[in-house]
Amino acid sequence: MIQVEHLVKTFDGFKALDDTNLHVKKGAIYGLVGPNGAGKSTLIRHLTGIYRQDEGEVRIKGESVFENADIKGKIAYIPDDLFYFLQADTLEMKKFYKGLYPTFDVELFEKIRDAFPSINPKRSIRRLSKGMQKQVAFWLAISCRPEILILDEPVDGLDPVMRRQIWSLILQDVTEYGTTVLVSSHNLRELEDVCDHVGIMNQGKVMIERSLSELQGSVCKIQVAFQSEMPKLPEDFEVLHMINTGRVYTLIVRGDAKRAKEQLKALDPMLIDVLPLSLEEIFIYELGGADYAVKDILF
Repeated sequence: MIQVEHLVKTFDGFKALDDTNLHVKKGAIYGLVGPNGAGKSTLIRHLTGIYRQDEGEVRIKGESVFENADIKGKIAYIPDDLFYFLQADTLEMKKFYKGLYPTFDVELFEKIRDAFPSINPKRSIRRLSKGMQKQVAFWLAISCRPEILILDEPVDGLDPVMRRQIWSLILQDVTEYGTTVLVSSHNLRELEDVCDHVGIMNQGKVMIERSLSELQGSVCKIQVAFQSEMPKLPEDFEVLHMINTGRVYTLIVRGDAKRAKEQLKALDPMLIDVLPLSLEEIFIYELGGADYAVKDILF
């Protein structure tokens, strides 16, 4: 559905995107994560046809995106920094969106109106709070019935109940209509609940691109205790991080959890247990050695 190959974009000598590759399948919910300055928003602006690439290809459904009105008509985009016409209210923006999107569903717009009870559709959107403006953006975007929904920090400023409500509407669209969703966010815990594929960006490149299950299988956390100090580990046992409290050691290990557990069992431990790893922990330990500020993805 979405294909980015060897994408390069330079601003005043700074290479914001450096041979970037990205692949999103139809009907996937793809989480794009990375520290500030990694190039996520710049990549998204290429996917939505705002920027023209210096080199490489940006294709959606096999077609180039830039200056392609037909392809853009299949994409709904919610940026981190929202824009609405001066003094426009939600109903006026609905007419505007309806003129842009042939697929705009007026019945759906009315049907999901109850999902946004705090919104007065006749009130100027610029007079609403940031969180309420985000709600309007989702209300309009979902009503467009897009084939592709691209979200940049989508639920920033929303309360937990509204976040759950919006993700419920998006997941329903994915299930019923096969909508493809690409979401860029710093909230890794939230992405873990909704995404099936993840791309990790750093310094203008997508460094890792895998299904969430594959990513979770690449790193494991094991708690182990020995009668005395930790014995010598096998040479091919790659420990990314280790802490201990007395005789109990917690290891972050690269590789398959089952194999790692079998290797530790051979060292005759008192106890051994495999613990679940969050997407946030995978991000930190998988790429913690890379030259970037890990603190930027914590919250």
